[in-house]
Amino acid sequence: MREELLKIESEYEIPDEIDMSGALRGRFYQPKKIATTIRLDDDIIMQFKKKALEQKVGYQSLINAALRDYMTNSKAS
Repeated sequence: MREELLKIESEYEIPDEIDMSGALRGRFYQPKKIATTIRLDDDIIMQFKKKALEQKVGYQSLINAALRDYMTNSKAS
């Protein structure tokens, strides 16, 4: 039994060095999210919830995407 475990362990040894030459830094970075409270009209919330059900995503994600789109596409004041 012990010999079998040692054999299995030797098959899964971690190498001393890992080749990172093809690695990409920051590829999976996503901006940090902050919990906040905001008051919106009920018809706006209902519209986002309706679209969220159709697209099978969270309505808060849709609101975030809409705000990000506005932020990136509006002219700086």
